[in-house]
Amino acid sequence: MGLTAFRYIPRKPEGIIYPAIDPKLGTMSMWKPSQAHEIVMEDVRGRRPLYITPYGLGGYGQSYDLNDDETAYSYNEKPKAEAGLDVKCGLTSNLTLDLTLNTDFAQVEADDYQVNLSRFSLFFPEKRLFFLERAGIFDFNFGEYNQLFYSRRIGIAEEDPVRIYGGARVVGRLGSWDLGILDMQTAPLRKEDISSENFGVVRLRRRVFNLYSYVGGMITTRLGADGSYNVVYGLDGTFRLRGDDYLLLNWAQSFENGNINRIASLDPARFRVGWERRTRRGLGFNLGLSRAGRDYDPGMGFEMREDFTRFGNRILYGWMPGERSFLSQHYLFADGYVYARNDDRSLESAEIGPGWGFLTKSGWNGEFALKAYRESVREELSFFDKVFVPPGDYSFCGINGYFQTPFGRLLSAIVTIDAGSFYDGSRVTVGIKPIWGISSDLTLSGYYQFNRVDFPGRRQSLTAQIGQVRLLATLSTKFSAAAFVQYDGAVDELTANLRLRYNPREGNDLYLVVNDTLNTYRTREIPHRPPYGSRAIMIKYSYTFVL
Repeated sequence: MGLTAFRYIPRKPEGIIYPAIDPKLGTMSMWKPSQAHEIVMEDVRGRRPLYITPYGLGGYGQSYDLNDDETAYSYNEKPKAEAGLDVKCGLTSNLTLDLTLNTDFAQVEADDYQVNLSRFSLFFPEKRLFFLERAGIFDFNFGEYNQLFYSRRIGIAEEDPVRIYGGARVVGRLGSWDLGILDMQTAPLRKEDISSENFGVVRLRRRVFNLYSYVGGMITTRLGADGSYNVVYGLDGTFRLRGDDYLLLNWAQSFENGNINRIASLDPARFRVGWERRTRRGLGFNLGLSRAGRDYDPGMGFEMREDFTRFGNRILYGWMPGERSFLSQHYLFADGYVYARNDDRSLESAEIGPGWGFLTKSGWNGEFALKAYRESVREELSFFDKVFVPPGDYSFCGINGYFQTPFGRLLSAIVTIDAGSFYDGSRVTVGIKPIWGISSDLTLSGYYQFNRVDFPGRRQSLTAQIGQVRLLATLSTKFSAAAFVQYDGAVDELTANLRLRYNPREGNDLYLVVNDTLNTYRTREIPHRPPYGSRAIMIKYSYTFVL
């Protein structure tokens, strides 16, 4: 196993880390498993207990749903009573089996609101504990948010929850291989005309050549009861060439009903070749070439674009000034990428621009860049059905970046900005996220984002605001409370998520969850919106038997 210990002393300010990790690896260096101090424990024996955790859930909900003709809202009452079971056991000292029946995530925090001012789908991080546990084994990344396996494909469809009948997961180590196997079965969702589906993932990975290199593979299957199928296989590897230089290789192919599915073709394939120099002292870079074919569709993955070829990323040069400077490190960089359409090799998107990043010895850090953009729009692009961008080629520029105060203080904050011209108009996006450690048992955080888009030539404008407040209170070692309230100005909606947890011992949990969604602008559309969209109160209890 590996161990890293870190202590931050705000009053000095001073950071102490063990083992001595070179700061050239950046602010995230202390969280790199490859830099941890190796600990080997010999002749350790332990029993492999069986954990059986049944749960019971009861609740009541109300909602207003728009009818199929979109002429009126109907009121619905939804009493809820559920029961399920989770089982965990150790197959070997390094391999764990999890079984789940009628899987439930009632206690999971609501998703954060996001304002989408891009041409692509938004990425929402996973918050469900069952899929977060040992999630690193299932990581297969093509860069940015593009993933071969995206766990939110299971149990969520078009933002609606889908019942999970159950499933199994095996994770751990088998000989020299890291192993992850997952299989889940979901119920049909009549609202979205989705049949019952089976989701399967097999992931293998092993270390080769040295401590920092590995090769691996993944297979994902998505099989519908209606006969639909999507099967994807992938091969990947990261190889440390020398020093801080790494070679990244990824390859995947998808096979789906309705496609020709030729294995000797690039149409259903995705690949990436990357070369990285992972340092912020001297010359560092992250360069990559990637391509996705027109028929490539990872049914259990996430892809922002389709049918493209991409080249680019970042080149930087960094300095560590020494003891006399207030700066711990700073660096100049140039970001740039080009996306080309595969069908005619025309430019789809491009970005280029210089920037500067810094980290002070007292913990302040930030990064700012000037950017020039080029976008080719073939179909009308709309934002919240209020403003639109007609087809055409656009060139625009702007500034973006962030500024962060020292995180160890009682009050800290992160400020982000993205402003400048935007297609044939202008854009301003400013966000601030304050965090206040009121006490060791009480933390208050918030987030406010202001978005303004103007297209004066078409007399169109859009103002969208997001406000969030989070409160986490650890009232005792057994009792905690969390509240999450957020407002989305683009859709005029306010949601509240309150969770109370009583945890007398590990594996024994009682949750009280209250969810409420209010419409703050009822007359904005016809038919007029109801006072609230939905509200629910639920109680969930789980108890773990150890055999």
